[in-house]
Amino acid sequence: MKSSITRSLLTALVLAAAPLAHAAAEPQEPFTVQVTGHGKPMILIPGMSSSAAVWDSTVAHYRENYQCYVLNLAGFAGVAPIEGPLLKQAEESLARFIEAKHLDHPVIVGHSLGGFLAMRLAADHPQQVGTLVIVDSLPALGATQMPNATPEQLQAMAAQVRDNMEHNEASHADEALRKMAQGMVSAPENVEKVVASSKASDRHTVNAAMYDILATDLRPELAKIKARTLVLGTWVAFKDYAPRSAIEATFQQQYAALAGVKIEMADSARHFIMYDDPNWMFQRIDAFLK
Repeated sequence: MKSSITRSLLTALVLAAAPLAHAAAEPQEPFTVQVTGHGKPMILIPGMSSSAAVWDSTVAHYRENYQCYVLNLAGFAGVAPIEGPLLKQAEESLARFIEAKHLDHPVIVGHSLGGFLAMRLAADHPQQVGTLVIVDSLPALGATQMPNATPEQLQAMAAQVRDNMEHNEASHADEALRKMAQGMVSAPENVEKVVASSKASDRHTVNAAMYDILATDLRPELAKIKARTLVLGTWVAFKDYAPRSAIEATFQQQYAALAGVKIEMADSARHFIMYDDPNWMFQRIDAFLK
């Protein structure tokens, strides 16, 4: 059963495994920022190959009480790529951004890869983060099948996935992307949004970021996080592989070292909860922030 869960969870990040083209532009910062609203600071980080647009409904919901800082990550959804590891540079740049803008313990909301990045920031810079909201992300995605995997085993598995992605046949990309997107979001119009942003993403940025996530085990770092943390998970897309209880157990086990974490599982939404069931998401985040 664990093998099936692993394959299903991997799908949530592998959607962008075969972008059709490299984003052509000059090197730039690890992210750009869109600022909307007023009030307490809230930073929103999109997932693999996604743009800031995935948070549009979230910004609309919170902008009256929060100043929303929405990131566009380099190399994703048509944004120019940068040289070097994206996640490490994005984390360091975000820490500097929070300090430079004098953001007082912001709420940080991250989806998928964005959730992984948020956890790294909160572990390495615990004094900067006020509240964490992690949307369908795990601290050790590569270890879902082998919870006791060594760093070397995770790195070897991640390298194999990256190499497979590098050699993916572009002729099958459209069909593969759409099929995977249909497993991650329900409405056809949102499927097309996900596919479009994936196709506009830089192949090497996606592959390198995928390696980083699969090869990294953040579980030993979770105890460093001081922020109150809400984790919103999904399972319905995996129902053909494993029951809800098995998926929820995976989340509970992976976040066991994070004191006081609150985990909620959506019963109707797929990976893009903000598309599939925004009201469910807002209700949980609203209650947690209060």
